[in-house]
Amino acid sequence: MTLSKLLAAATLALSLAVPAMAQTPTGVWVHADSLTEQPKYPEGFAHFDYVNVDAPKGGTVRLGDMGGFDTFNPILPKGEAVGGLGLIYETLMTPSMDEVNTSYGLLAEAMMVADDYGSVTFRMDPDARWHDGEPVTAEDVVWSFNKQAELNPNIAQYYANVTEVAVTAPGEVTFTFDVTGNRELPHILGQVMVLPQHWWEGTDAEGATRNIGESTLESPLGSGPYRLASFDAGRSVTYERVEDYWGNDHPTRIGTNNFDRYQIEYFLDLTVQFEAFKGDQFDWWVENTARRWATAYDFPAVQDGRVIQELFEQDYNGSGVMVGFVMNLRRDKFADPLVREALNYAFDFEELSNTLFYGQYERIDSFFFGLPFRSSGLPEGEELEILEGVRDLVPEKVFTQPYTNPVSGDEERLYENLSIATEMLLEAGYQRDGTRLVDENGEQLAFEILLNGPTIEPVAQNLVTNLAQIGVAATLRTVDSPQYINRLRSRDYDVIYSGWSQSFSPGNEQRFFFGSGSADQEGSQNYAGLADPGVDALIDLLIAADDRETQEAAVKALDRVLLAQHILVPSYSLRTTRSARWDRFSRPESLPEFSSGFPTIWWWDADKAAKTGGASAQ
Repeated sequence: MTLSKLLAAATLALSLAVPAMAQTPTGVWVHADSLTEQPKYPEGFAHFDYVNVDAPKGGTVRLGDMGGFDTFNPILPKGEAVGGLGLIYETLMTPSMDEVNTSYGLLAEAMMVADDYGSVTFRMDPDARWHDGEPVTAEDVVWSFNKQAELNPNIAQYYANVTEVAVTAPGEVTFTFDVTGNRELPHILGQVMVLPQHWWEGTDAEGATRNIGESTLESPLGSGPYRLASFDAGRSVTYERVEDYWGNDHPTRIGTNNFDRYQIEYFLDLTVQFEAFKGDQFDWWVENTARRWATAYDFPAVQDGRVIQELFEQDYNGSGVMVGFVMNLRRDKFADPLVREALNYAFDFEELSNTLFYGQYERIDSFFFGLPFRSSGLPEGEELEILEGVRDLVPEKVFTQPYTNPVSGDEERLYENLSIATEMLLEAGYQRDGTRLVDENGEQLAFEILLNGPTIEPVAQNLVTNLAQIGVAATLRTVDSPQYINRLRSRDYDVIYSGWSQSFSPGNEQRFFFGSGSADQEGSQNYAGLADPGVDALIDLLIAADDRETQEAAVKALDRVLLAQHILVPSYSLRTTRSARWDRFSRPESLPEFSSGFPTIWWWDADKAAKTGGASAQ
């Protein structure tokens, strides 16, 4: 789990029984909005059930992160924004941790959806204040949205159906759409981050006019429960709790944000970061290596109980994932889907599971892995009807061949799979030249796998070694985070190890994951550069779905077609957070169903801290 996920602690979720798509009342003001079920908490509720309303305030939580930062500007697509800006800036609505895709008013006290879902209006909470005491206004919302859409292609793509945002009454802001019936769009507009227009258009300490279009290390002005206290550029940052925070008594904030300080320490090497955790330089570690989880927790602080290991399934109850070796389709060598599919036959997950993973992982076989509406078997029912409607735009095999990953695990099955891979590459036009596979110009099929740090090197080496047996020259290049991010944004790679997280209600975000409009956008999450009319058509159908059944059927159809494109070699997933922490914290007796809640609803425990030693509450 990433640092931003920890800080947000607001994972949206799923349940085993799939509910019908919720119908938010239209034409009236509502305090909450849900895509999948009726909101649990009524208007005027006191607080979320899962918090401790008597949680003490105090102490420090110290977190670690990889990489660094070079800006406090939260909206630019370039640069590395500092972690934790969600502690400073707030959104119109905020999610709960014990419901699926449900949000409650925060900066906006209420919202009203048009009868045809062609617009949504938010009414600002008159109590909302910036840290300088100025009110958070509807004008701030308009300015924030327009600037984010102007400067960040991802946001522009995400909200492509918004044609206008305007102040339509005192304290009210309306977003108007170029479509009707899109039930997700009003909901996701509640996620818009609001920035202070008066501050960004003002002057800094030297009298220079600020520019939201440029990077900055000036301490930002926010409205959230924390403000920036100090920082060492690129290395560490500390946030302090705002004593007179406007939302201290807000029902969505009671029992949360209990630490006086958040500290984030940055590292350039994961091994160094783990040693720093062992040395009590920060408090919470999320383990991403099976071998380390199985073998490296024998240091004294674990043995004597000062460091606690714990698994949290809640963090993954509400999300799906696809991750693996993503091919850059912008490179001619990956233009043929047969070439892309062949690479999957060279990946021996079963061997890795036996030798490296300690049996902790599952192989991923869906772009919505972990969610109950991923595709399986052959299409039927409404999913089949949707696919028939785009039959001339999608591969024929989605109707006849269920997707399955190749299975190896021993020499005989690996040999069979490598033989299949070779035949695919020969069919794609490659030829045998001794021990090499070459194209018509005599050039060997070769590519580089770009990695962000050494963690995945042993996994990638499995693919490299097996491909070498059939004459394909794959190599590894591991770079530091800044270089990796720069190459990722400029599309300067053949293959990367990356992926996409999916929510319980997929929709508009699929456009900048897989849509043609994002394929050539620098900084978009369309890492593969996929530009396919069939995928585009299915994304449009998904976004326009008017009930839960149609939405799920469209997701399955999209999943099936994405799998058929073979834009990556799927890897593996663990649906549990493996965590270790220095025992200085307490938490509510019952955690919410869809998040571990750390650190948002946890608190500093002075008695535990005294026994643990080391870091103090200061």
